[in-house]
Amino acid sequence: MRENSIERRAPAALIPARGFTLPELVIVMILAGLMAAFALPKFDAALSLRNDAWKDQVQAAMRYAQKTAVSHRRLVCATVTTTSITLTISTTRGAACTAGLAGPGGGLVESSDSSDVTVTLSPSGVIYFQPDGRVTSDEAGSTATTRTFSFTGASSLVLYGETGYVE
Repeated sequence: MRENSIERRAPAALIPARGFTLPELVIVMILAGLMAAFALPKFDAALSLRNDAWKDQVQAAMRYAQKTAVSHRRLVCATVTTTSITLTISTTRGAACTAGLAGPGGGLVESSDSSDVTVTLSPSGVIYFQPDGRVTSDEAGSTATTRTFSFTGASSLVLYGETGYVE
């Protein structure tokens, strides 16, 4: 009976080896180091491009609001939060901003950023673009105000009150 149990066992040479060899592990570690040295800086550059893209959207929205206020001779309001911008326009001269502003593509001008990039407006509040091109702190247009947009990971933008120029 003992002979039967010996015959049923497979020889050690037929059992496949498991695991990795030392040279395979060394090669994998070298490749991981090379990828870290070359891929991570490119990934960081891609993140900074995303920061610049949001900054460019804010800049374009402010320029569009100012040009629309002048061309339509209407008050345009820009509501800026940390992650979105919404533009509205007055329906008649001297009225408050109540209608959504249509962009060049026909849709409403509403931009938002889903990444971790945020914008801080100083001084905070709604931005009013007057029909004469000035940027003011109120609907009446009595006080021109210069606004600064600060971004995480990107340079700041300045919106000049007297001219409406964005830099």
